[in-house]
Amino acid sequence: MGSRVFILTFKLGLPFACWLTLALAAPSETVAEAKVTPLYAHNDDLGAINNLSRQGVLTAAGLIKTGKVYSLAYVTGPDTPAYGDRSYQIVTTPIYRDGQVHYGSNELGGFDEMLISNLGIGTQIDGFAHVNIAGRHFGDALTEQVVQARGAVKYGIATVPPIVGRGVMLDMTTLYPSSIIPDSTPFNREEIERVAQRQNVSIGRGDIVLLHTGWGTLMATEPDRFLATPPGLGLAGAEYLSDLGVVAIGADQWVVEALPAENPEQFLPVHGKLLVERGVHILENVRSDELAADKAYEFFFMLAAPRFQGAVQTVAHPVAIR
Repeated sequence: MGSRVFILTFKLGLPFACWLTLALAAPSETVAEAKVTPLYAHNDDLGAINNLSRQGVLTAAGLIKTGKVYSLAYVTGPDTPAYGDRSYQIVTTPIYRDGQVHYGSNELGGFDEMLISNLGIGTQIDGFAHVNIAGRHFGDALTEQVVQARGAVKYGIATVPPIVGRGVMLDMTTLYPSSIIPDSTPFNREEIERVAQRQNVSIGRGDIVLLHTGWGTLMATEPDRFLATPPGLGLAGAEYLSDLGVVAIGADQWVVEALPAENPEQFLPVHGKLLVERGVHILENVRSDELAADKAYEFFFMLAAPRFQGAVQTVAHPVAIR
């Protein structure tokens, strides 16, 4: 979950400190023998996105009955809680022409903005370049083959196609007495199957699964707790969902998995399992409260990630329609 900073004007740049961080992250000879075993073809850039299909889109479109559109993104800004030292700042400047801020007989004026921000803030999608296990990424690709000083050269966000298909929201809060699930609670196969059964929904190949925990409300009210001890997916739960062939897994908290991990000696094991071993994209800080309130358990889902060259993750705006 390392930090990456981009300066967005007309170009994307990467400060020297991050260059050094990436250089130091390259695998050494002692870990070069580590192997991971993905479910999809060796060096296949798409991973579980292969499970999307035209028929899946048509089937998902058939779920649209009311035409109600749900925005599944939170507003991203300087106060958005984020991992580590990730930050956001924006500056607006007038558009000048011949030294004037208003021009033409109609005195038109305008503004541009400069955004200096990490891309891993707010509602976001993680790509396969984002994390590695012992210096190897999805498809057994070495880090030096994936990430270089000026960004990802393999598995970059710009290569991720639009994700369109059937969305399934599992309201995990129904298993607990509170609308906000207790800190650090992991969900595994048993809990997932219980909620799916209660909601009378199935989960299958090509689906996008969203976990509602109630923790999205803590983003503004208790940001320190929100970052420190979220409930979320456990390792066995991640294996179960990826075995079903889901394309992406998201949650209404910043990391999708439970913190601390079930095995406290491991660091973000679900990220490694999904992004490195299983080729499943992760969606973080998904706004699912309105879906939960409406008991909207299955719907047409779409997400198109901005195609920032070299990015390993990016802010995104997923949408549900039912």
